[in-house]
Amino acid sequence: MTTVESTGAALSDLLLSRIRDVADYPKPGVMFKDITPLLADPEAFSALVDALAALCRERGADKVVGLEARGFILGAPAAARAGLGFVPVRKAGKLPGATFGQTYELEYGTAEIEVLTDAFVPGDKVIVIDDVLATGGTAEAALELVRRAGGEVVGLAVLLELGFLGGRDRLAKALGDAPLDALIAV
Repeated sequence: MTTVESTGAALSDLLLSRIRDVADYPKPGVMFKDITPLLADPEAFSALVDALAALCRERGADKVVGLEARGFILGAPAAARAGLGFVPVRKAGKLPGATFGQTYELEYGTAEIEVLTDAFVPGDKVIVIDDVLATGGTAEAALELVRRAGGEVVGLAVLLELGFLGGRDRLAKALGDAPLDALIAV
């Protein structure tokens, strides 16, 4: 696992200083972690993209999957910086052509994400990138989609892991031997 300590205190301090807490959003009792200030700061955003690109190279990835929507914002530039292809995993009905879909549970119902059936050639090594790991439902569905589409999962990387929500434990089986890297864990 990559944590604050192993990525450097300076990086974690920079990233944390640009993440804003928004109380009671999207509903009462939730403390939302807003990364908008981080994205607006060119130094912090560049440092984040550099760290994610380094993880892509370290894991030996051929392609980067970004999860809608903030995973696109982080995954696409990391893929470009690492010299890799980028594959979006989107909400159902948003991709043209044939797709694989995966339904997963939310606290208030279900959701579905999709990937194009031809997104990977068999054996592509794929790292999945998202902004926050909370309960792990979306990430778990994405890992399954990558495998169904012919990719080999070589890792999952997130900016921020909310450890108290148990996502890491939920993902242990779905990840198998692939690592979960969190640049910041709280």
